[in-house]
Amino acid sequence: MIHQMGLYERPFRSIQSGKKTVEVRLYDEKRRGIHVGDIIEFVKVSDEKETVKVKVMALQPYETFADMYRDIPFSFFDCEGWTMEEMLEATYAIYTKEQERQWGALAIYIQLLDE
Repeated sequence: MIHQMGLYERPFRSIQSGKKTVEVRLYDEKRRGIHVGDIIEFVKVSDEKETVKVKVMALQPYETFADMYRDIPFSFFDCEGWTMEEMLEATYAIYTKEQERQWGALAIYIQLLDE
């Protein structure tokens, strides 16, 4: 199955370069439909003609984003050198704490596909 998701410039480039191997999302209804082996087509928000495809290698749900960031090295998110506070601040700029309480967090381990 192929899923489409939007991405901002920085994470899009990180995935495109192969540096980002874990994508962070809410574990909402849409993400509950993702399975290992599925394909995700990331669409760059500012230019929807630009896309990058990845294969889902593993899925790991967490109760909170902080739990996820304590468990997974920041380098997997292409955020080496960041602090926990910076990781959470960047995440809460996209998702609310209310959404996090409702759905939880999901780490999607990905592998870049050759175009």
